[in-house]
Amino acid sequence: MTRPVRIANCSGFYGDRFTAAREMLDGPIDVLTGDYLAELTMLILWKARRKDGNLGYATTFLRQMQDVLGTCLDRDVKVVANAGGLNPGALAAKIKELNPGARVAYLTGDDLAPAIKDLQAEGHEFTNLDTGIPLAKAGHQVVTANAYLGGWGIAAALQADADVVICPRVTDASLVVGPAAWWHGWRRDDWDALAGAVAAGHVIECGPQATGGNYSFLDEITDRRAPGFPIAEVAADGSSIITKHDATGGIVSTGTVTAQLLYEIGEPGYLNPDVVAHFDTIRLEQAGPDRVALTGTRGSPPPPDLKVALNMLGGYRNTMTMVITGLDVEQKAEYAQSLLSRRLAQVEEADVRLLRFDRPDAPANELATAHLRITVKDSDERKVGRAFSDAITELGLSGYAGFHTTTPPAPASAYGIYWPALIPARLVAQQVHLPDGSTTAVRPNENDLANPARLQAVQAHGPQPDAEEGGEPVAVPLGRLCGARSGDKGGNANVGLWAVSPDAYAWLRRHLTVERFRELLTEAAHLKVDRYELPNLLALNFVVHGLLAPGVSATTRPDPQAKGLGEYLRSRVVTVPPGLARP
Repeated sequence: MTRPVRIANCSGFYGDRFTAAREMLDGPIDVLTGDYLAELTMLILWKARRKDGNLGYATTFLRQMQDVLGTCLDRDVKVVANAGGLNPGALAAKIKELNPGARVAYLTGDDLAPAIKDLQAEGHEFTNLDTGIPLAKAGHQVVTANAYLGGWGIAAALQADADVVICPRVTDASLVVGPAAWWHGWRRDDWDALAGAVAAGHVIECGPQATGGNYSFLDEITDRRAPGFPIAEVAADGSSIITKHDATGGIVSTGTVTAQLLYEIGEPGYLNPDVVAHFDTIRLEQAGPDRVALTGTRGSPPPPDLKVALNMLGGYRNTMTMVITGLDVEQKAEYAQSLLSRRLAQVEEADVRLLRFDRPDAPANELATAHLRITVKDSDERKVGRAFSDAITELGLSGYAGFHTTTPPAPASAYGIYWPALIPARLVAQQVHLPDGSTTAVRPNENDLANPARLQAVQAHGPQPDAEEGGEPVAVPLGRLCGARSGDKGGNANVGLWAVSPDAYAWLRRHLTVERFRELLTEAAHLKVDRYELPNLLALNFVVHGLLAPGVSATTRPDPQAKGLGEYLRSRVVTVPPGLARP
């Protein structure tokens, strides 16, 4: 093929807009993809499979295919999704039942859980990438362990004329890399082309986050209908146009694309199983209404290891929130804690937070309230179940004045602990189960394994603005200089900030140091913070280690995925030269 391949996304997470699959078929596309998996999702799917061995996949995807599979087959639109989760074979069989004429392939090999003990015995310690602790010292039962696979298995399935490719735990970007590599006939060492596809895949993987969803500058979104889902038109050289269907809501701009490029990343060298994509080499340009050109991405060989996401059963947890109204908030909170002190002393962990929303002389009742939020954890479900939540409810007539809770008493729920690690790629036996019933192996990238030293940084050539400051300083919210997008990276959080102008970036680059960042985000005062510059995007990226430890399912932080972290930082006031702030 010589023309760009049009790859559409219809899901950014398990629970995304159900109608998106049908909506994406309202215009011309070649491949329909969907991303259904996150670290937490794997634990959810494990719980489903434990109840029913035939489950373990994203059931939403199956229902979507009931609606659109016939149309996809009629129009020769390929379907590639990681909805297979922990049971891709079972989902593939269900898709086949929907339409016996569909050519369905599926991938396996990512699931390392059955082999964990043997691999440990061979000397593979599965050391936690965040803490440096080997798995043997974790002290919890491993329930899922999945290596992140690349795109070449998908490409092989499409080369074998599959209509539908069901994937397990592949990287999110692989859903674009595989189809693009198949369409254009790329080689394994077409590093720049592969890196461009990784960048495009990263942009569209979270669906409408690339088209105005969760976007800092609401005034730019003039079409307030639900944002359309994104499309990547990937060319033979790996460059792409990010767009959406006509007559859909939202916006595709350099701002919305930049925001998504910064989402849940670490250092600018973005590791994938097939290539390292150097995000600090990406160039963006508005190519027309709702069309953004993504060019210049440089790639280098990937490392010889694959990332493995492990989930362990951590125990049980419960949360109850008491509302405190009006005067003497702190005294009332202390009194409630004293009444509960015996109960809290019986659990392994108790996290108590007084969340202040109240204001003096509030003009409305709800504006005079604060929340006392108590989360408890224990390996014994009974201690943190109704025994805990009922104890709080029993304060209804014996607590502080105005006592009430935000929810009724509830049972405990199991939580997991996320554990990121590495495994040599040569030990992961990826298999493609083809539509004709045969199976073929996908080899790891031999160039990478033979030459691991080839992994090196590619120098960016973006602007390095360093504007002179002058005039009387003004105090403004940081968000008048930049947009933000934040999210979780296991137990860590990232915050990407992109400037509204080159001069604003010059100020950010000079003044927003790690030390100043910690001052603005007081939660990070004693945590390790990494800072990266992406001058081509006029952006900085910060990674806060341990802010969400030990992972989304187990953290007691009220915003467990750090979704609001960036917007909080934008609200902090800084002093800047006049003329830098966005009106």
